[in-house]
Amino acid sequence: MLAFAVLMSLPWLVPHMGWTALVGLLPLLIMERLASEYKTKHFWWWHYGTFVLWNALTTWWVGEATVAGAIFAILANSLQMSVVFGSFRWVKRRMAGILPYVFLAAAWIAWERYYLTSAQISWPWLVLGNAFADTTGLVQWYSVLGSLGGSLWVWTSNLSLFGLMVALSDGRMARWNAKARISAFAGTLVAVFGPMVWSACLRFQEEGTPLQVVIGQPNYDPYEKRGAVPREQQDNEFIALLEQADWSEDRPVLALAPETFTRGVYTNAIPSHETFLRFQEFLHRHPRTSLIYGAIAYEPRVSYACPDPCAYDMGTEADGRHHWLLAHNSAILTDTSGRFSLYHKSKLVVGTELTPYPALFIPLERFLLGGPVMGKDIGQKEISCLDMGGIPIGTAVCYESVYGEFCTGYVRKGAQLLTVITNDAWWGNTPGHKQHLNYSRLRAIETRRWVARCGNTGISAIIDPSGHILDRTAWWTPAVLQGTVQLLQGESFFVRYGDMVGRVCVFLFLLLGAASLLPGIRDKRRRP
Repeated sequence: MLAFAVLMSLPWLVPHMGWTALVGLLPLLIMERLASEYKTKHFWWWHYGTFVLWNALTTWWVGEATVAGAIFAILANSLQMSVVFGSFRWVKRRMAGILPYVFLAAAWIAWERYYLTSAQISWPWLVLGNAFADTTGLVQWYSVLGSLGGSLWVWTSNLSLFGLMVALSDGRMARWNAKARISAFAGTLVAVFGPMVWSACLRFQEEGTPLQVVIGQPNYDPYEKRGAVPREQQDNEFIALLEQADWSEDRPVLALAPETFTRGVYTNAIPSHETFLRFQEFLHRHPRTSLIYGAIAYEPRVSYACPDPCAYDMGTEADGRHHWLLAHNSAILTDTSGRFSLYHKSKLVVGTELTPYPALFIPLERFLLGGPVMGKDIGQKEISCLDMGGIPIGTAVCYESVYGEFCTGYVRKGAQLLTVITNDAWWGNTPGHKQHLNYSRLRAIETRRWVARCGNTGISAIIDPSGHILDRTAWWTPAVLQGTVQLLQGESFFVRYGDMVGRVCVFLFLLLGAASLLPGIRDKRRRP
């Protein structure tokens, strides 16, 4: 248990240790084999406890923001892992040979794909392919297969090594001829080291139009920001921070402010909001500059029926119509013309931003709390880009940068640059904000786009399409980061065709799962 938890936690906790995931599943597979041989009872608790330990070691920092949320995330995510592993043990009793292990890898990756695409209660932080987020030199081929390709590599490597160990331990390898042994060892070497060689052979060379970026990191403590620092003071301090940059007026500039920089923005009155007006004054001093900033935006609607289960009822008029309010975690882009474009965050954090299955949980929440409850963010149904004078800019708001295939949607909509605005200070100085930064590096590789990342308290960074961090700020320090990115227009294979690995694994999972249910499978396995 401990060996598995340590080996699988190192990639998330220690820089450049992604390679340990290539052997990290071996202790779990060995433990399962011994349990099967010795017919260990109640083994489910052993593998569930193992997954709990792994989840706790890597994501304990969620408790800095919410202890209850951390406990739920660790226990629930571990439970789902155990369900997948338990289904493998059931299939293993129905099928012989390598098929149960193929089922295990396919089922695991199919579950990860479900987390990344369809699940309303989604916590894909520990997708196995994310193990290489700080070892990006090994996974340049994510531009072809994406992060679930990394999950496939982890399973292929571990299962190949495990197969050799089993063949050696039970004496089967001694009965093999020389060709079989060479093939087994060669196949394992290819499974473990082949993707590394492929990555070393890939070089990204597209040149684009240079764009200067100025990233402001104001460093406000989110637990004190609302009451301790008035909005006007925040705006003025941030503008003063941006003014420290070396402004060049001979070419366009994109400035970035973090997620939820301001509040109380009504979508039908953005140009009259105080922060928008102060930013307009700043932009008129730098006329070739555009600015992206995060805002809590409220969308008012008037209707007889509730427009969305998450809407908050603000009161009823005499004719029976209701005033509804929809809250959004949004990004706004504006320039000196006074025009603006707006994007509402689509991938939402369960509990704090999203009420999953709202038809069920919102009435329950209101009943338990004894009154009306402010609806959570409903997000944006279809992804869109912000418009910088005709240049589409993809802006992932915080948690969205964890979702690889989702972020390809910005590029398919024409995004020539990816930006990430976030506020990771809720977790304090823990591994959480470092892990989140590294996921932006994977998104850069998958989409082959430059990434400009702005964090309220850090880490803000400029990342090239190969996932290299070219410049970054320190944690918990007011700072301004300035650099040049490239506006690119090409599409990577992963952007164009999506998550092929995940789709194939879903098919294999369903195929092998159905085959395991067919009558006669067990009888055939028992034939001498």
